[in-house]
Amino acid sequence: MSDFDFLAGTWNVHNRRLRKRLAGSDDWEEFPGLATATRPFDGAASFDEIRFPTLGYSGMTLRLRDAETGLWSIYWADSRFGRLGTPPMVGGFDGDRGEFYADDEHEGRPVRCRFIWTVLGPDGCRWEQAFSVDGERTWETNWVMELSRA
Repeated sequence: MSDFDFLAGTWNVHNRRLRKRLAGSDDWEEFPGLATATRPFDGAASFDEIRFPTLGYSGMTLRLRDAETGLWSIYWADSRFGRLGTPPMVGGFDGDRGEFYADDEHEGRPVRCRFIWTVLGPDGCRWEQAFSVDGERTWETNWVMELSRA
């Protein structure tokens, strides 16, 4: 078994995302998604495509497990831009919780980005994205996906 094996299959996704990030906002938008994930390389990779029907675009995630370090690198792309986002999120799991980090930018501002994956059982999981601008002292969660097996 591999860390992202739980994700293989088709999922209904409830998205909740801040309309304005790093602005002290509490104005959230909610929208549906449908994701399908596979586990290539006998689980040493994970790939999914998520469709956002009300937003008019789709995205894809490629996750690769480094055979030497055991760490995962997570890459994102969406149909609006047609290129991989950089840099990858890097991290791993401890039990049913995975944490992944990268230095990135948001609207030209440097941010520390964090993903948290939580396995809630065979038919549910949760993904969260958060930004920190103060050296990880505080985090603003700006996107949450609640996944339930379709």
